[in-house]
Amino acid sequence: MTTDTAAPAPAVGKSAPPGHAVPKKQRKRTSGGRGPGSYAVLAAATVFVLAFLSPFAIILLNSFKTSADYRAHGSLSWPEKWNWDIISDVWERVDFTQKLLNSVQISLGVVLIAVVLALLNAYAIGIGRIRRRTAFLVFFLGVNVLPQEGLVYPIYYLFKEMGLYDGKLGYTILVGITYSAFGTYLLSSVFAGFPKELIEAASLDGAGRWTILWRIVLPMSWPTLSVMCVFFFVWSWNEFLYPLVLLISNDNQTVPLGLSVMQGQYTSDPTALSAAALLGVIPMVVFFVLFQRTLTRGLTAGAVK
Repeated sequence: MTTDTAAPAPAVGKSAPPGHAVPKKQRKRTSGGRGPGSYAVLAAATVFVLAFLSPFAIILLNSFKTSADYRAHGSLSWPEKWNWDIISDVWERVDFTQKLLNSVQISLGVVLIAVVLALLNAYAIGIGRIRRRTAFLVFFLGVNVLPQEGLVYPIYYLFKEMGLYDGKLGYTILVGITYSAFGTYLLSSVFAGFPKELIEAASLDGAGRWTILWRIVLPMSWPTLSVMCVFFFVWSWNEFLYPLVLLISNDNQTVPLGLSVMQGQYTSDPTALSAAALLGVIPMVVFFVLFQRTLTRGLTAGAVK
């Protein structure tokens, strides 16, 4: 005589046998549907992105309006007629070509000086293990936390005495050395955890300190260095206080300083100011589009083995 036995319930995460009903809760877990929390996060992210992009959209709209259109309909209206000549007019007013070249030259020079100095300093502190390592790190950390307002006047008088005032070379060296303090502090912590086995193996093979630096340390540290290059370029591009004090001639001014001068001269023309702001934003947008992969790979390199 046989007795009927109930079929065992299917394990969670496994497909049910043919003809067997899957519980409703399990279907919800395996269906991949979004719950109310996911939609709330998505809505909050959408609102945040729209709020972040709205000023840029307003600048874009007003950059191609005429002054009469702006006064008649305000800043939030769609342009009745696109004024394409305003960009060229602002370009000539600000002498944007010269200021763009100045910003590119200064930013690239700052990146070169800051990264090279930071690499050499961090190699000596993090891998070379020089004496009083902690004191040096505290010094570089102190340079990072000092406000620019407290240094600008001593630097001004120093540049006057050394003949570096109103010169792109002196300004580039100053900012490069300042940024190298942050780079040294960052790279020193990275080099402190560098595999000692590689250094010892290279030393046994007869490699000197310079060979170890350029053949081993530099290639393995390139993701961090690439992120530093991107940040140093952006920081140098957006510098305002130092160039305001140290670069006074029109031939040496950078993009942010040139646009601020225009703001003081053409305050009564909001469309021209919007066009100038658009010209100041476009180079950074292009820069991030070109180097977004470099920045993403550098930031995620330490999280993936």
